[in-house]
Amino acid sequence: MGENPLLVFGYLPENSLMHSADAVQPDFSGWATKVNMKCSDGRTILPGAFAHQDKNQVPLVWQHGHGEPSNVLGHAILENRDEGVYAYGYFNDTDQAQNAKTLVQHKDITFLSIFANQLVEKAKQVSHGFIRELSLVLAGANPGALIDNIELQHADGDLVTIEDEAVI
Repeated sequence: MGENPLLVFGYLPENSLMHSADAVQPDFSGWATKVNMKCSDGRTILPGAFAHQDKNQVPLVWQHGHGEPSNVLGHAILENRDEGVYAYGYFNDTDQAQNAKTLVQHKDITFLSIFANQLVEKAKQVSHGFIRELSLVLAGANPGALIDNIELQHADGDLVTIEDEAVI
């Protein structure tokens, strides 16, 4: 049997937002949160907990810094998948965002984290909630929340995708 494409990092399902011919390429993409993984706060996100936010846009923030507008680095588009919520990140043109973009491109920052509220949970099992922002973080709470694709634009204008692939 061949590889199961759902188990390969960076796999884009046929109905993915990025399969559109006129889609603007994100600066990076990765897992905002993965389901059925125990987070460092003891919570586990259940399948479908954020399905209602498929294709929603949320702010992209540095380290959950909600107190300063300068911590907003751009935005992310959420995509609900069976394995969790996948996100496409777009940096804005601020100095802070361009610095963060460089950190991501050099793989100095590889972790993502969500801030969610209005959680419906029972025994630390989250079945519903609202993702309010996606953060670039030094260490994430959900072990599966990782950046897995980075878009680089070379000086000649060519776009290159850096993909870390692994069969899990």
